[in-house]
Amino acid sequence: MAWTESRIFRPFVADMMGNTAAFDLDGADTIMAALFNDSVTPDRNVASALSAYNAGQWDNANEVSDAGQWDQGGIALTNPVVNSGSAGVVFFDADNPESGAAAELADVYGTLVYDGSLSTPVADQGICYNYLGGANGVAGGTFRLVWADAGIARFTL
Repeated sequence: MAWTESRIFRPFVADMMGNTAAFDLDGADTIMAALFNDSVTPDRNVASALSAYNAGQWDNANEVSDAGQWDQGGIALTNPVVNSGSAGVVFFDADNPESGAAAELADVYGTLVYDGSLSTPVADQGICYNYLGGANGVAGGTFRLVWADAGIARFTL
């Protein structure tokens, strides 16, 4: 099994802090969640270009999708928020995305969360990846990602 954990991409943090990329996670940017099978080997230390959707491990050949239900490229997250209300913690969260009511999805092991709005330093740069604990799917129903109570991506400072 290639998936073993959920992580924030190191280049996401470096590009954000170095002002190489102007991420707007709770504003104007469209943040996407794409589903992937077990053919990928997620690596938080890849270069920015290899964290992007449809690049490197995240090639859409490894994606799990169902047209009109959970489209290729993923689903745009709704109500994204960056929260720093707790001492020592900053986290990114959004509503739990879900497919249409007639999805046919199998062997979903994880999701790539990426910024679908930015083109610099690379288009569709990855923010994080989230392991779903093993193979998941749905046959003729609704597939829903349920983010952890701690959020999609969390920084403990």
